[in-house]
Amino acid sequence: MFKALRSPATAVAIVLGLIGLLLILYVWQLPPFTRTVEMTENAYVRGQVTLIAPQLAGYVVEVPVQDFQEVKAGDLLVRLDDRIYRQKLEQARATLAAQQAALANSEQQRHSAEARLRASEAQLEGARVALEIAEANWRRVEPLMKKGVMTASEADQSRAAAEQARAALDQASAGLEVAKEDLQSVIVNRQSLEAAVQGAEAAMHLAEIDLENTRIMAPQDGRLGEVGAKLGQYVAAGTQLVALVPDRLWVVANFKETQLAEMKVGQPVTMTVDALRHSALKGHIERFSPATGSEFSVIKPDNATGNFTKVAQRVPVRISIDPDQPNAEKLAPGMSVVVTVNTNAEPDSDLASRT
Repeated sequence: MFKALRSPATAVAIVLGLIGLLLILYVWQLPPFTRTVEMTENAYVRGQVTLIAPQLAGYVVEVPVQDFQEVKAGDLLVRLDDRIYRQKLEQARATLAAQQAALANSEQQRHSAEARLRASEAQLEGARVALEIAEANWRRVEPLMKKGVMTASEADQSRAAAEQARAALDQASAGLEVAKEDLQSVIVNRQSLEAAVQGAEAAMHLAEIDLENTRIMAPQDGRLGEVGAKLGQYVAAGTQLVALVPDRLWVVANFKETQLAEMKVGQPVTMTVDALRHSALKGHIERFSPATGSEFSVIKPDNATGNFTKVAQRVPVRISIDPDQPNAEKLAPGMSVVVTVNTNAEPDSDLASRT
């Protein structure tokens, strides 16, 4: 056996066999050739591109910005004709003034109703005193009439005075109830007027908001895309006027599901950008998508019909771009990126703790 091994042909065959085995292990990425670096070209720069649109309809009267211009939060982008909305605001202010005047008049009515109520209470008290006097007179007259000391005519007058005083008391009592109801009516009407004033104030604030919305401002710092608004153009609510791209960017890399086993949040990432002559940038894995890209597609694949062919799905991975890097300011959403991740690298503890 050892003699056979000493044969040159046998030695060559053994070497070739070992080489073939090593090639197979390398091709299939089996130990000791397990790959620790994962790479994908299916990656792009992303950003929160904001489409600016008006909330109102009107004619464009001013466009002070140009394509691809840098803007700051609060800068004027487009101004619409505001004449109608100014008049609506003046109309709302006039309506508010009228409602406030009606409310002030209601206050005067309340004071008058309270004064009438106090007068009715005084009248009731006077009628009660008058009744007591009339009844006292009648109690004195009645025995005298029975004794014949006083004539029947005088007795009738005394009795009639008592009855008249009792009727006056009933009338004063009824007048007091009417005064109370009048006061309550003024109070209830005042609540309605207060609600009308609040409604007029709300209408005025809405008119102010509409007037402010004729001036379309930049919501944040960034760079504009192509400006679609033109002077004299009539735009409806929701018409896209311009796109705003903020400075904060990131990369979304779509890795195959078979590449994700050893990836962790916080691991360092190397990126090369096609548009920057493949210059390298550094970043870190920020988070993983909760589902594969096919789950977010408009038309989802239905693997339960027909013949099935297994296809490795891709999972979007969000990658943050490290700050203060050369050429990083030249990145723009949509640029193609080649992403490389060394799965043996230790993840950044700060990023990992945020998940």
